[in-house]
Amino acid sequence: MRRILLACAAVLPLAVQAADVKMAVRTDASSIDPHYHVYTPNSAVFHHVFDTLVMTGPRGELRPGLAVSWQTIADDIWEFKLRTAVTFHDGGAFTADDVAFSLARAPNVPNSPSSYAQYTKTIEKTEVVDPQTIRIYTKGPAPTLPVDLTQIAIVSRHAAEGKTTSDFNSGVAAIGTGPYRFVDWVSADRLTLAKNPSYWAGAEPWDRVIRRAIPGDAARVAALLAGDVDIIEGVPAVDRARVAALPAFSLFECDAFRIIYLHMDSARDVSPGIADVNGAKMDRNPLRDPRVRRAISYAINRQGLAERLLSGQAHPAGQYIPPTTPGASANLPPIPYDPDLAKRLMKEAGWENGFSVVLNGSNDRYPSDAQVTQAVGQMLARIGIKAEVQTMQAAMLFTRGSKLEFSMMLSGWVGSGEASSPLVALMATYDPKTGMGPSNRGRWSNAAFDGALGEALRTLDDTKRNALYARAAEIAVGDMGVVPVYFTVNTWAAKKGLTYEARGDELSFAMSLRPAK
Repeated sequence: MRRILLACAAVLPLAVQAADVKMAVRTDASSIDPHYHVYTPNSAVFHHVFDTLVMTGPRGELRPGLAVSWQTIADDIWEFKLRTAVTFHDGGAFTADDVAFSLARAPNVPNSPSSYAQYTKTIEKTEVVDPQTIRIYTKGPAPTLPVDLTQIAIVSRHAAEGKTTSDFNSGVAAIGTGPYRFVDWVSADRLTLAKNPSYWAGAEPWDRVIRRAIPGDAARVAALLAGDVDIIEGVPAVDRARVAALPAFSLFECDAFRIIYLHMDSARDVSPGIADVNGAKMDRNPLRDPRVRRAISYAINRQGLAERLLSGQAHPAGQYIPPTTPGASANLPPIPYDPDLAKRLMKEAGWENGFSVVLNGSNDRYPSDAQVTQAVGQMLARIGIKAEVQTMQAAMLFTRGSKLEFSMMLSGWVGSGEASSPLVALMATYDPKTGMGPSNRGRWSNAAFDGALGEALRTLDDTKRNALYARAAEIAVGDMGVVPVYFTVNTWAAKKGLTYEARGDELSFAMSLRPAK
C-alpha cells in the first residue's frame, strides 16, 4: 500500500452521535501527574485534563494554546501573551503565575523515570509581567523553546502547590484548564473523564470519555468488533486488512514520528547482561567498541521486519527522525542488512567467537514489540551474539532501564516532529543538572555529538540549526551510539459514524474523535 510520510488517511466514516465514548489504548499511563514521566501514554492522558502554552497539530505544527502569541524580545528573552478569562476546573482563574509555577515544578518531580527537565533545560528564570504576560529568560538563545513548551502541562498553583504525584493520581491535584475533567483512574484498567462545559476552545461533543487499557492486540480488536469500545489504537498488522474490509468500521492512519531503536550499554566495563559464549561473566564489555555496535546494526534486517513481521506498518530507518523532517540528514539512508560485513566487524573487534547478551524489550507498548525483540535476538545470533530475550511490561522496562539494569534494550521514542527531540533525550551525554540525555539508558557519550547538538540548540537561524541537527545525527550513526531500526505507522480503527484525526505523535485524543458529518 502506498503511503506518503505524515499524510493521514481515513476510510469509510459515517454519521452518528453519542454522549459518551469508550477508547481502548495499548498502554495505560504510569501517572496522572503531567510532570512525572516523559511517556507517550502519560502525554495522551494529560492533554485531556491540562493545556500547554503552545499546542501541536497532527503533523507537529505549532498552534496557540494557553498562549495566544509569543515572540523574542531579546536573544535570550521570550515573551508569551496568555488567554484571558480562562478558568481551571475548580473555578480558579488561570494567570501567568500558574505558568511560572508549572515551569518550576516540571523538572523537579521526585523519582521521575524520564524527567521533564529536558524541556526546561534552557530556562534561566521566569518573570510574571502581569496576569496575562510572562517572560522566560533563557541561558542564551533558545530557538526551540516554543516547541519544548508543547510538552509542559500548566497546572494550578493553588491546587498543586505542596502536592505529590499520588495527589494527582487520586484526583486531588488533577485540576487543569483542559477540555475534560478528571473523574477517576484505576491503574492498568481505566480512566474516566467528564466534559468541561466551559472549556475556552468550546465544549467537546462527548459527555464522558472512558479510556480502557487493553494491552493485548487481539483483545483490543475483539473489544472493538464486539462493540465494547468505540475506537482502538494500535491496530495490529495481522488484523488491519480484515478490519478495513468490514463496512461497520473505519481505519485512520498516519506515518509516525516514532523511532524504534536499540540502546546498548557503551559506558561500563562490566555490564549486567554481558557474558561470554558459555555464560560466564566478563570484566570486558564488547558494546563499548563502536565496531561491535556497527556490527549489531548491520545484523538487523530492517526491511524484513517492516515487510514480514509488521506487514508494511513500518519504514526502515537510517537515522532518528523521518527523512523528510526538517533537520534530517540527506546522507543517512536506511541502514542495509549486511551480515557478512557484520561478521567482519566482529572479527576486527576481536569478537569473532561472539559473546552473550540479555536483550530486553516491552511486550505491551509498540506494534508486535515482543515479536520484534525476539526476531532481533535471532538476527544477532547469526553473527555470533547469543541473545537471551526478556520482555516485560513497558512501565517496568523503562523503570529498570532508567536504573541501568540492562545491557541492551529495544525501545521507542516519539517526539513532536522536531529534530532535537530524540537527539536530546536518547543520545546527549546524561546530565540531570542540565536536563540533557534523560532517556540515555546506554550512557553513550560523544563530545563531537554534544558539540554539534549544543550549537544547534543555540542557533536561531532555521537553516543553520537544521544543518547542525543533521551533523549531530551523522556523528551518532557513525559511532552507533543508538541503533535506529524503523519508524512506525500509526493506525486507529473506529466504529462507523466516527472520524478520527490521526497524529504523527501517536497520541490518542478524544479531542481528535468526532461524529462524522
